[in-house]
Formats: sequence, C-alpha cells, structure tokens
Amino acid sequence: MAFILNTAFRGPLFRRTGRPRCSPGAGGGKISRACARYTIRQEGIMIIGGKSMSVRKFKYVIVGAGLAGVSAIEGIRERDPAGAVLLIGEEPHLPYDRPPLSKKLWTGKKQEAEIYLHPREWYEQLAVELLLGKRVVDLDAAGRTVAVEGDRRRVGYEKLLLATGGTPRILNLPGADLPGIIPYRTLDDYRAVRALAEPGAGALVIGNGFIGAEMAAALSLSGVNVTMVYPGERLIPRVLPEGLGRALQAAYAARGIELLPGQRTVAFTREGDGIVAATDRGRTVKTKFVVPGIGISPSTELAAAAGLALGDGIRVDERMATSDPSIFAAGDNAGFVHPGPGGRRRLEHWDNAVQQGRHAGRSMTGALEPFAAMPYFFSDLFDFGFEAVGELDPLMQVEADWTRENDTGVLYYLRDGLVRGVMLCNVWDKIEEARELIRAGRRVRPEELRGAIR
Repeated sequence: MAFILNTAFRGPLFRRTGRPRCSPGAGGGKISRACARYTIRQEGIMIIGGKSMSVRKFKYVIVGAGLAGVSAIEGIRERDPAGAVLLIGEEPHLPYDRPPLSKKLWTGKKQEAEIYLHPREWYEQLAVELLLGKRVVDLDAAGRTVAVEGDRRRVGYEKLLLATGGTPRILNLPGADLPGIIPYRTLDDYRAVRALAEPGAGALVIGNGFIGAEMAAALSLSGVNVTMVYPGERLIPRVLPEGLGRALQAAYAARGIELLPGQRTVAFTREGDGIVAATDRGRTVKTKFVVPGIGISPSTELAAAAGLALGDGIRVDERMATSDPSIFAAGDNAGFVHPGPGGRRRLEHWDNAVQQGRHAGRSMTGALEPFAAMPYFFSDLFDFGFEAVGELDPLMQVEADWTRENDTGVLYYLRDGLVRGVMLCNVWDKIEEARELIRAGRRVRPEELRGAIR
C-alpha cells in the first residue's frame, strides 16, 4: 500500500502506518501544529490534518468547457483512447461555439440548437465525463487536485488543462450594475440581450473593438436603434489602418448607427423603463439596454493561486505546458510564443482555441512536438468581412492591394521588409497562402505584393 507524502510535511513517517512520528502536544493527545499540516494520499483517500476525504481520480482533467477544452479532448483521444477524462465547465450548457453569439445567431444563418459543438452522445462515445454548471475554486498543484464548488470531494489528476478563457471587463462606473446593462460573453448573455432587442428598441454599445463593432452590426440588422460610444476616433483601431477604420465607421453611420467617437461613458441612471448614459462631453443617451464591449481579461486566478508563471495570461512553452509540467493552458488565457511573427502573444480567437486546445491535449498524453500552428481570425461587420493571420498592428508599414478600395483586397503588414501579418478583406479561402507568405520570412518590396494573393 503506497503513500505519497505532501512536501509540506518533512518529518519522518512510521513505515507501517504512514503516520508522522509526531509527539503528542500539551493538549492531551493532540498533535502539534507542525504535524497537523501533513497530507497523505492513499488510493483515492486524502488525509489532511487527520481528517480524510475522498478524491475522484482522473488521468486528464480539463477545466473550461469551451472550444479549447473540447479541442483538447480530441487531441487526447488521438493518442490515448482510454485514459479517464473529466471536463469541468462553469456554464450549465453543453459546450458551444462562441462566434455565433455576435454573428450568425443574429443574422438567422444559425439557430441556437446548431451552435453546440457536439451532442451529449459524442462525449459518452469518447468516455468523457461532463461536470457542467460547476466552478473550480481551488487548485493544489503539489497534491495534483482541484476543488469544485459545492463538492466536498476533490478531483485528482495526472495532467490538468486550464482552458478557462476570459471574463468580460466590467465598467467601474456609477449605475453600471443596473438591470439591462449586460457585459457580453456567454449564451445566457445572448439570451438576455435577445429578449430586449425588439425592433425599434434603443441599444447603447460601448467600445469600438471587435465585440463592440460586431454587436452594433448584429443589433442594427435586427432592427434595433444603435448608438455607439467609444474613446477612439475610428473603429477597431488596434488592427485596422486609419483609412480602413474611418471608411468602416462611415459605413456604420450610413446604416443608421449613431456614433459618438472620442467620448467616454461616465455614469448610468434609471429613467422610467430605460437607462440614461452620460458621457464626459456632456452627452446623454436614453436607451433600453446597454452592451459593454470593452474586451476580456484572461482568467488566471487558479494559476496565480497555484504559483504558476504569469505574464499577459498563463505563460506556456511550445508544448502548451505551464511552469508546472503537469499543468497545461490553452486558448484565451494562454500566453505563448507565436510561431509566425515570433514573440510572446495571447490571442482571443476561435482558431487559436481550436489549435492550442488540440495541441495541449496531445501534449498531455506525452507528445513532444512544438506548437507550430499559425491561428487565423475573422469577423463579419455588415457587408465587410475579413480573415487575418499573423501580427496586425496599424503602426507597422501597411501595404494595401485593393480591388475595391476599403472593401475588397489584401492588406500586408510589414516590419523591416518582412511580411508579418495579412488581412484578407472580402477575399476568401486564401488564408493558407497568407500563412506561407509569412512563414517564408523573405524581405519584399511593396510592388512585389501587388497581386501576390488574389
């Protein structure tokens, strides 16, 4: 009968019982404080301070039932068809695809029943146990266990994946907790906004990044009267060059969206059955509901509490392993070394979650190959859609090869004469050509890029 001693106790053990050789304290048979810290794990039983609790053991535990977590299942099963897998998700729903929440569910191209990644039978066929609607509240890296909210039993693992994604940034403003102000991230958020988004209703979208721009377009297409407020001077300024950002902004205005650039929301108040938002320029907007689209923060709480290395997310190596070799991270919360442009990155995109999740799953089974995928991302904004890959920074040298200016064509993002990123604007099925151009690592002249991708 084997025992594993937690490193918190470094004293000698009795060989037969596995108990610490601790002298009784002065309290009449009570062990000393130092000896009360010991932890022993024995065949699914954990003894902590003399009290035992059961531990459910799995070879693989995945915390986070999003796209990265489900993709990790696929990676695991490619190499290990039988190892016990537990998938823990905080939301009560079966794992679902997140992009339709701001895209196809609003355009009618998908129905809610179609966004789930797999039916329940898929998980059963792969012998994956689901624990949904549960939050992991503690990670004991030394003991290789996690604690689940509301369950006295801990869950033991050999390999753990943190695929916890991110949480919406919250407005720290007076009145920001009023009903009808809905930070947008989950299926339940979609349902809440959809219930309010009647034709003719007013909506205020805060933010000019991807989620803000996508939600403004989605709501407008549903007949909602949309106002956007944001501190910048154009849409999606962290990615789009100035000319394209301003052209897109003009297209939004032409669609009837009221734009309030260069302004910040400072407070909310309730007025009748609506909400009044005030800006720092003295404007007020009365609306039925508010969608803050100001980005997400990576979920790193468990990793931080366990002492894992952090840095714009959870730092991982080329196998998606964290600073603890038994713990991996993938998706929105993982800071990784990008195989294309290089340098450490953290990406919040669909394909990144797919690629990293699958790679992490394979690595959890012992695969040693480095992460070499170059994830792409995409967006749909009224009639303007794009796919992009690599490093996209409008402060770089951006060379445009337009077929139709600010609508159809290819943008090349260059640094030191090297193509570091490519955006395909209303150009489809060319993402692999864009990847190859980046991977080539060849210095190019701007004229060489004319017609390079069509």
